[in-house]
Amino acid sequence: MIKEFLLKQAVKRGTKDLPKEQQEMLQVAVEKNPELFTKIAKEIEVLKKQGKPEMYAALDVMKKYQKEMQELFQK
Repeated sequence: MIKEFLLKQAVKRGTKDLPKEQQEMLQVAVEKNPELFTKIAKEIEVLKKQGKPEMYAALDVMKKYQKEMQELFQK
């Protein structure tokens, strides 16, 4: 419960530069599958600790979970 709240807050802070429609779409996706987004965040952190720049780490992890992300956004 608290974990989901914190994840939602992180999404709000991380998406403030996106258009309102995209922010809402991402928030709905996080609500549908918070575990996926937690797993993505953890894997990005691991790659960053290994010395990979954040942008490249995020791209690598997002590619790995591309299918799951597409399914979430199509529903």
